[in-house]
Amino acid sequence: MKKTLIIGSTVVDVIIGVDKLPTTQEDTHTTSHKMNLGGCAYNVSEIFRQSKTPYLLASPVGSGAYGEFVKNKLTEKNIPIFVKTPEIENGCCYCFVEESGERTFISHHGAEYLFSKEWFTNIDINDFDSVYICGLEVEEKTGENLVSWLEEIAYYNLQIFFAPGPRLTKIEEKLINRIFALNPIIHLNEKEASEFSGENQIEKAAMYIFSKTQNSVVITLGEKGALSFTKNQCDIVPAFQNKLFPKVIDTIGAGDSHIGTLICSLKRGKTLKEACEIANIVSSAVVGVSGANLLDSEFNKLSNK
Repeated sequence: MKKTLIIGSTVVDVIIGVDKLPTTQEDTHTTSHKMNLGGCAYNVSEIFRQSKTPYLLASPVGSGAYGEFVKNKLTEKNIPIFVKTPEIENGCCYCFVEESGERTFISHHGAEYLFSKEWFTNIDINDFDSVYICGLEVEEKTGENLVSWLEEIAYYNLQIFFAPGPRLTKIEEKLINRIFALNPIIHLNEKEASEFSGENQIEKAAMYIFSKTQNSVVITLGEKGALSFTKNQCDIVPAFQNKLFPKVIDTIGAGDSHIGTLICSLKRGKTLKEACEIANIVSSAVVGVSGANLLDSEFNKLSNK
């Protein structure tokens, strides 16, 4: 099996528990506080690592306290550091988790979101069959570098998986259209799909996005499951009621774990609908733990079910 190139950020998630988000000038106390390794690309890569699916994490690591934290945690897991950029500090994400489990992100972007095309010159593209990218990196000032590089390697016919996230309507339209022209599989949530398409009916939103990419679309629907849309079929895949992780602790990383599992399952020959079913199982477990990732022991229990 060939590798997937996972392009994007590895950050420090500063997870802060609160009863509810404060309003302006309101004082509040935290209920918990901890630091985890996170970032969309890293979260996706963890599913690959745990499922023993070949991959390369292409994530720059900056300097400063957060850069040291990321470097040390990656080293502990024997994950190669793609490139170090000591001239720029690494950023972090403040994750405020309310009692309901819903999360609000306030991100401080640093080196982890900035990319140079030259970094990819030593990669043998023949070792890969797919690429994951996230909208957060594309929106940054070096997003053009990523899109331009993807266009340059288009003749290798790598399958691109694009998770635009909430930034889809913030990225320059010309840049989005250039990505769409590469026929990516799109993965986003219901709110993101509706805002981008202008359609409240989720099937119509998927159809609109498909018209732009001419490739499959997956839209996560929270407790309703997920929608898988291909040229010939549209399915609502029900959510999985996970008895191992029955309570929602927080929703950090749910979407990342979903697309990570989706890609791994497709690489193993599953249909899009089957891949969504498996992804629903894994993401149902991720929301049942604190933070964006399962421990290896938790993932192994899940894979044995």
